[in-house]
Amino acid sequence: MKIQIINGPNLNLLGVREKSIYGDSSFEDYLKTLRDKYSIIEIEYFQSNVEGEIINKLHEVGFSYDGIILNGGAYTHTSIGIADAIAGINTTVVEVHISNIYAREEFRHTSLTGKNCKGVLTGFGLDGYRLALESFL
Repeated sequence: MKIQIINGPNLNLLGVREKSIYGDSSFEDYLKTLRDKYSIIEIEYFQSNVEGEIINKLHEVGFSYDGIILNGGAYTHTSIGIADAIAGINTTVVEVHISNIYAREEFRHTSLTGKNCKGVLTGFGLDGYRLALESFL
């Protein structure tokens, strides 16, 4: 099984930025934990702060991978392009948010991308990625 994790803008700063919201662990450290726990799954990782690069990655893996876990960050609330890319591919996408987007600013309460995903996990911290992986098993 091959799963692609795609993280959007500012998620490269996990462990450094807004620790009260996002925790103090880097994603790379958490990714090692996931890969160790789920050694039967090939887990690929991609992060970009650029909307078009995220769309390109969705197109690249969206017809050959078994699943995609997407944390679009702020693009979740603004990107019709990413929403359309998800709708245009065959691979199932699960949307993940580390924080509970409904407990934050009102503009974060709307996900443009979630309607094209199998499901949305929000507010479980980094553990949301593990829960998303479990959904593919």
